[in-house]
Order: sequence, then C-alpha cells, then structure tokens
Amino acid sequence: MSYTAQDVKKLRDMTGAGMMDCKNALEEAAGDFEKAIEVLRKKGQKMMAKLAGRESNEGVVVAITNGDRSRGVIVNVCCETDFVTKNEDFVNFVKHLADLALEKWPADKEALLALSMDGQTVAEHLVEKTGVIGERIELKDFESLEAPQVLSYIHMGYRSGVIVGINKAGDAFQEAGKNIAMQIAAMKPIAVDRNGIPADVIEKEIEIRKELLRNDPKNDGKTDDILEKMVSGSINKFYQEVALLDQEYVKANKQTVGEYLRSVDKDLTATAFRHLSVK
Repeated sequence: MSYTAQDVKKLRDMTGAGMMDCKNALEEAAGDFEKAIEVLRKKGQKMMAKLAGRESNEGVVVAITNGDRSRGVIVNVCCETDFVTKNEDFVNFVKHLADLALEKWPADKEALLALSMDGQTVAEHLVEKTGVIGERIELKDFESLEAPQVLSYIHMGYRSGVIVGINKAGDAFQEAGKNIAMQIAAMKPIAVDRNGIPADVIEKEIEIRKELLRNDPKNDGKTDDILEKMVSGSINKFYQEVALLDQEYVKANKQTVGEYLRSVDKDLTATAFRHLSVK
C-alpha cells in the first residue's frame, strides 16, 4: 500500500469526500495526491451524469452586500435533500461563492460559473461537490444589484434571500431598507410599483377577473360599463398585493410600504429588488 491512514484523512480534509471514496481514490492513484483529487473530480462528473434526471428541490440562498452597501448579490445553490442544506461545509461553500460574485461582479450566471475559485472554475467545483455529496448540486440562480444603497436579508435559515436598492445612501436609511427587504421576503411582490408589472401579467389578471364577474349570478343584467368599473376596482386590489410600494406594510398595516418610506424621509423610495428562494 503506497498510502497511509493519515493520507486518507488528509485527502478527506482537503476534499470533503467520504473516507472510502478517498481510500479508493488513493489506491487508484497509487498514493499520488494530485491524481487522487483528479479521480474524485472524475467521479463527480460521472455522478453528475448519473443524477442528471433527478430534481434538486432543496438548496441554500445567500444574499450579501459590499462594505459601502452600493452593491449586492444573491445566489441560490440547489441540492436534493434538506440534510445537505444543514451541512456547514455546504453553507460555507455557498457563502464563499457569494463573496466571489461580489468581488468579481460577473454579468450573469454563466459568467459566474466560469470564474476561477481556489484553482478551478465554479462549474468544476459544483461537479466535485456532486461527487463528494452524492446529490445533484447546481447553481440555480444568481442576481446582482447596484443602487445608492443596497440592503440584504436572509430568511428561514438560508431558504430565501433578498437584496433591495433604495435611492439614498447612509446609515440613517439602513433600518428602513432592512425592513423593506423583510417585507419582500414575507409578501413576495413581483415589481417595485404597478408600472413595473409586465403588461401580459396585467392583461391575464384582467381577463380572469372579467370572467369571474361574468359568471357570477349576482351580476346578471349589469352593463359592460358597470362590469368594467368593477374590474378596475378589482385590479387595484391586485396592485396592492403584488406591487411593493402599494403593499400594506407588514409592520404597520395602516400604511403602505411607500408611505412608510416617506415617513422616514419624504423622498425615500425603493428602486429595485431581487428575491430568490428555495422552491
């Protein structure tokens, strides 16, 4: 045998792979550490192919900002079981990935996957993690945001994360931004305001509400003009549900989010947000 028990432990500490996997890799590599690591990586590629058809419905979401809070990133790395999401090494890997994204500021998910991290690409690390953990591991989503001030919030033990931009920098507005990030995590708006809601979403909602009104016996005999007015009122309620600034502020339900921000500063508002969660 060209390796010792200490070598097996060292390889395990370096890679996070199981003891038997490390033992087998060292045997195949005749005790050569570099070759053993390559064996484990290849195993990860084989495992990735084997698990290609399986769903990754669990994961870890990390949202962070830079020192002056002018930039923020949010990443979602998914896996198959919640057992893995509770693994400290896996959570730290996702945090490390978020740090890398914040430092290098890639344009999109594909650019992040191509970045170098500890001697190999992010994509190669994910393959390696798949081999070590024995589950399909992949970068599901990545988002970034710039604003005068960006605040972050991680919800439900890394199952949901938010970054939100506000139009004023400075510590005086940090608490308000944090509160709005928490609002987004809880109430899941789809746009900052009603102008940001996609036209096709509004059209679909109008058609659904029209159909419901037409099919309600209580509306028999009502003219199209009256029904249109009823739809208009109903759509306003829809805006209050999905547009952040129109939502009821969860910490003071007699205020909208927009009114809350203006109570902090008359010109304060949210400019954009990103929200990722484990589905």
